[in-house]
Amino acid sequence: HLEAKLSIGQQSPKTRLAVRKDEGDGDYESLPPHVSLTTHMTAGAVAGVLEHTVMYPVDSVKTRMQSLQPDPKAQYSGVYQALKRIIQTEGLFRPLRGLNITMLGAGPAHALYFACYEQAKHSLSHTFQSKGNSHLANGLAGSIATVLHDAIMNPAEVVKQRMQMYNSPYRGLWDCVRTMTRAEGPGAFYRSYSTQLTMNIPFQAVHFITYELMQERLNPQRQYNPGSHVAAGALAGAVSAAITTPLDVCKTLLNTQENTALDSMRVSGHLTGMANAFRTVYRLGGAAAFFKGVQARVIYQMPSTAIAWSVYEFFKYFMTQQQLEREASKGSR
Repeated sequence: HLEAKLSIGQQSPKTRLAVRKDEGDGDYESLPPHVSLTTHMTAGAVAGVLEHTVMYPVDSVKTRMQSLQPDPKAQYSGVYQALKRIIQTEGLFRPLRGLNITMLGAGPAHALYFACYEQAKHSLSHTFQSKGNSHLANGLAGSIATVLHDAIMNPAEVVKQRMQMYNSPYRGLWDCVRTMTRAEGPGAFYRSYSTQLTMNIPFQAVHFITYELMQERLNPQRQYNPGSHVAAGALAGAVSAAITTPLDVCKTLLNTQENTALDSMRVSGHLTGMANAFRTVYRLGGAAAFFKGVQARVIYQMPSTAIAWSVYEFFKYFMTQQQLEREASKGSR
């Protein structure tokens, strides 16, 4: 088996396909030369859209639960109670408000995200560790990928969260974009970018390290194993979400510019900067305020991350198999 791995790069496409089938497709992740950039980007885009859409109503609840001074009609004791009340008082589709901009951003953002992660992980693993898997490389690759991802998703996040808030004044997506641009300028869409990066770089570093560590335990042969991808993804999402909740609360405040909270603090103009957001959150709610919405955040992130990884790994596996079969058919002519 080891000799087949070492010599696989010298084999014809047809022979490589035969070896892969004999091994149970165990090496689909360890053959980066045969996984094209298009494969990673397509798999990442599909995974990203599904990740953000399937659990979107819970994300809407999380945004509202992170409100520092919520309207009495928008105070919730739990995720289920919040969803039930929103649907009863605001309509069946209210928890889906802002989903359109999320889908528009998630496709290209995750395409770059996963493609960058795979390429960076492959390059850095050889730098830090000649053989096997490097957790440092995984963490750094995830951080690098996050910078690209957030550059695309940050404007979408800002619009999404403004539309999710209780009594949102915007009629729809384009009304929100136009109103924000006129009233606050284009910079409003990136006001929370530094905070988003400060949150997402440790989030993704913990996320990828946890995922790869769990894969080593659950799937040491690195075969295509849906169960291990779901379990590892869910745990990685839960751990990283819980740890970075304080930063997410600050990001939500910067994105929404919650009027009631800012007025009570006599903040004139717009709140900017992570340090100012931290001070405002602490003054309004103490240490406990940094963990507002943590339950909803973990409930949202666990299945979302599990979906993202399982869909991504499936598409990567499926598309790699298709590519190898095409190479085999060409080689047999």
